[in-house]
Formats: sequence, C-alpha cells, structure tokens
Amino acid sequence: MMALGLQVSAIAITELPSLSEPIHDLIVVGGGPAGFMAAITAAEAGLGSVLLLEATSEPLTKVRLSGGGRCNVTHACWDPHDLVTYYPRGTRPLRGPFSRFATGDAVAWFAERGMDLVEEPDGRMFPEANCSSAVVDCLRNTASAAGVICQLQANVQAVDHNKSGGFTVRCRGGSCLHAQRVLLATGGHPSGRRLAVGLGHQLVPPVPSLFTLALDAPALAVCSGLAVDDVQLMLNAGGERFKQTGRVLLTHWGISGPATLRLTAFAARALHADRYRGELIVNWTRYASRQDAQDCLGELRRRQARRTLGAARPFPEMPRRLWLALLDQVGAKSDQRWADCPAALERRLLEALVASRYLIRGRGPFGEEFVTAGGVALGEVNLATMESRVCSGLHLVGELLDVDGLTGGFNFQHCWTSGWLAGHAIAKSLNSSNRCCQKH
Repeated sequence: MMALGLQVSAIAITELPSLSEPIHDLIVVGGGPAGFMAAITAAEAGLGSVLLLEATSEPLTKVRLSGGGRCNVTHACWDPHDLVTYYPRGTRPLRGPFSRFATGDAVAWFAERGMDLVEEPDGRMFPEANCSSAVVDCLRNTASAAGVICQLQANVQAVDHNKSGGFTVRCRGGSCLHAQRVLLATGGHPSGRRLAVGLGHQLVPPVPSLFTLALDAPALAVCSGLAVDDVQLMLNAGGERFKQTGRVLLTHWGISGPATLRLTAFAARALHADRYRGELIVNWTRYASRQDAQDCLGELRRRQARRTLGAARPFPEMPRRLWLALLDQVGAKSDQRWADCPAALERRLLEALVASRYLIRGRGPFGEEFVTAGGVALGEVNLATMESRVCSGLHLVGELLDVDGLTGGFNFQHCWTSGWLAGHAIAKSLNSSNRCCQKH
C-alpha cells in the first residue's frame, strides 16, 4: 500500500507518571460512533475508569447530521459474507470482524438499550423514532449509565507511549492524562491521522469516496431532476474497468444517485490517479445485450412506422425527457417519422441507448463526498482486537482505518463492529492483567 510522506524517526516515549497522578484504564480519543461504542463496551465489560475525549462542544455530530437528521444506523444485510461486498476497501479483511459482530448484533445491541430499528424497503435501517437524536441519546445515556466520563472540548495534541507501558495524552492548554490503553476513534479528521503517525503508523493516502460526477453532456441538461432505474454504468480509470447497475439521478452538472456513488466508491483511487478525468459509458436500457436492444428498436420501427420519433419511444419505462435528450444527442428530429429514419440514424440511436459516451470533467460541484478512502493501513492492525501491530496497547477503530463502505448504513456498521471488538478486547486484557496483579 502507498503511504503518506509523514515519517517519524521513533515512537514518542516518555517516563511513567508519578503515583499521585490518576491512571485511567482506557482513554478514547474521539466522540463519534466508533469511539462511543468502544467506550461503552469496555465499561460494560468491567473497566472502572473509561475517559472519552471529544475535541468539540458536541459529540456524535456525524450521527446527528446523517441521513438528513434521521441517521441510517445500519443496513439489513444479515449475512457477513454478503455484508463485506459493500466495502470497496476492506472486503476480505472484514470477514473476520463481521463474523463476530454484524448487522443482527448491532440491531440487538440497540434494542437491548431501548432503541428499536425499522427497516425500509431499500434495506436501510433507521431508529423507530425516525430521528437521529434518538441514536445520540441512546449512546450518551448508555455511556453515562456504564460510567464512561465524557470530556468535551478536549483537543488532544499528542499521545506518547511510556517506556514501561501505558500512555500519556497531552491536550491543548498543557494538561496531561494517563492511561493503560488508548483508543483512537477520530474518523477522517487529519488530527487523528497525525496522532497515528506519531505513534509509528503509516497511512494510505486519503482520497474522496462516494461522490457524484460532473459530465460534459449538454444534451442531458434538460433532464435535470430525473431518476432513472436499472442504468448500466461502465468506467475505465487507472487501467481498470468498473461497472455498476442501478438508479441514477440526472442533474444540471452531470450524474448522481446510488449507482453513481457505488461506482465512484470502488473507483475512488483510480479516479484520483486520473485527476477525475475519463470517459463514462452508459447503457440507458435494461438490456444487457446490444442485440436485444437492437431487436426492440427494429420492432418499434416496424410496428409504429407512421409515428414520430418523439411520440413513440422504444422503451416505455424510459422517461420521455431522457428519450428526447438522446434524440438531440444524435442529431435526430423528434418530428421525424420512424418510417423515414435512415439506417445510419437508427445505428446512432442504438449506440446512444446502449453505449452513450460522456467525458468526465471532475467530481460534482458541491463536495458531495461523504467519506474518504484511506487511513491507517489494515495490515498494521489486528482486526480481531483492533490493536495496533506497531504500538502495543494502542487501538484504532472506525473511519481512521483504511475502510470505507457504500451509502446505506454500511459505514456506521463498521464503526459499531470495530468499536465493539476493541472495547471487548481491551476489557478482557486489562481485567485479566488486574486479576494477575491481585494474586501476586
């Protein structure tokens, strides 16, 4: 994997704190979904001193804002083998974690804490209250009941690994905190990546994922606002070929919608390498075979020869605005009769229907990317415990890792899974260590 040009000569190491300074069992840096899940799980598993540090004045901001204020908590994909296919970065590595804590476990976890989830027809799952504040309240109330201390506006500047184990967490303003274990759950924020690098980790360079595409397609401008189902998209980028089929949304700048977001998620690195330029090939029909589409076009021409191109379109499910735009795209007149349509024009129409080619001018104009691809390389983390292989006692979870999922609750599911695994592993290790110390 590629790594950022951020290098450290050695992991920062400090002396152990004095006996008068309190030592927490666990300090969680980052008050997002993964951080809260880890802190709660560790505290409920028996850790007596769990401190969660959040740099802002309001934790769980991403949870509160997600899904238009509804919070898409997870997705009704119950089989871990299917679930991993929704993660462009992490498909194979996540098989193990999801075999231990997946969608069903997350649904049960929230239900046990008083918040039921409701499945929508497309598989997305939202709180029964249909409001993200229900998720925020559930997490905050559960953390408080478990004894987790949440400290807001605690901006962590550095994390030092002590010589004989344990960590010193240095916050803005000069305060220092001490813990046996530290967990980084800072999401995609650069500060968390900087902390990880300071503790010896290498980073896969972060690039945008899940974004719309700006196209050079003037004929499609009249279709802005149209949603079209079962559209087949193909993209060549970075020497690779990417395909997706599904619903697309046509906009005044290009193309959006679920199929577009899935396409750009899997092609995120290739598109970045090509500076978001390339060619998008679109099959607007529901036919995978060019011959089937050609037969349909020929049959229409025979049956409705006296009707005009604009009045009789070959695929009834295709929005009329899109059909007229494709006629304009190939230079056909909508008032021309099918009987008078030259063979050359029919061939151009077929090409426009099954393989329209549009130049990509870049990402959509409003910064629609929801997540980033990149972060701490998965090879540097034990995914069974989320513990660093580089720095003993350090755990990393959530979007800080080089894992990103498609829209629909998949990114939150990874947060619940990684946080739960880390919290259990930390509690198990420290509880075992404490019992050994008591025996001696």
